[in-house]
Amino acid sequence: MPELHVVTGAGPVGTTVAEQLVAAGKNVRVLTRSGSGPEHPLIERRKVDVTRRDQLSAAVEGAVAVYHCTHGSRYAASAWWAELPATEQIVLEVAGRAGAVVVFPESLYSYGPVTAPMTEDTPRAADFGKPAVRVALLRAREESSTPTVSVAASDFIGPHVRNSHAGERMVPNILAGKAVQAFGKPDLPHSFTYMPDLAAAMIAAAANRTLWNSFLHAPTAPAASIRELVAALAGAAGRPAPRILALPTWTLRGAGLMNELMRELAEMNYQFDRPFELDSTASERRLGLAATPLPDVAKGTVEWWKTVVAQGK
Repeated sequence: MPELHVVTGAGPVGTTVAEQLVAAGKNVRVLTRSGSGPEHPLIERRKVDVTRRDQLSAAVEGAVAVYHCTHGSRYAASAWWAELPATEQIVLEVAGRAGAVVVFPESLYSYGPVTAPMTEDTPRAADFGKPAVRVALLRAREESSTPTVSVAASDFIGPHVRNSHAGERMVPNILAGKAVQAFGKPDLPHSFTYMPDLAAAMIAAAANRTLWNSFLHAPTAPAASIRELVAALAGAAGRPAPRILALPTWTLRGAGLMNELMRELAEMNYQFDRPFELDSTASERRLGLAATPLPDVAKGTVEWWKTVVAQGK
């Protein structure tokens, strides 16, 4: 029997990890509360609540790796504090007893506001809001006896990525010839991580024991501005570059007075008010991987979205 890999969650990260694992001939079990997930003969989909230790234990038995790709119920620090630390502790304990490494997709929130490109040696000590939750999670992973790898990515782009700055608020508008809304300053460099590159890094890290108990950066192409990214996507779609409507931070803060999501987005908008660059050079060397170039990122992203639009999903 092929070795068993368990993926919790069937969002963009979990789905892409599962797809890449089965493409490599691995046996995959996807765990979600609803039993959803990608369909493939090598993928077993199970209804499992990962906050239930008994359910998770039965589902993880025999696994060599667990890719923990679930998240909070709301994009808010209060929900994250209430849900994420306890859930991760259960995952770590159960996976440890099964002898499996746990690989986490991670954000760049723990770095907080930066003034230079982020490397793996940049301090991860943010002490406010949602970033503080990520810092606490990273520390708990470091203290766990279960082997872990955290693979940090910048804002997502690519197949299966919908709820993202470069997702449903950008690409469908480009395909339709409409203006694109962008947070912050659209001419500053900003890193975007291609979803297939993140998944490949997570899988490579799980397979290489020398990378366990480390913090890595997902292979990420050199930062481009939002304007450059939009132009690349438009070019891949065979469309003229659309007008960009910039939303300054003060507009989000104003909207946040009445809307929780806008308030939470405003907290993180420092990432779009200054250069926000991820340097993955060192991790690429350790992983033996390279980032997908921007033209190929744009092509792969547009091709996926064209399929989604055509199918009306």
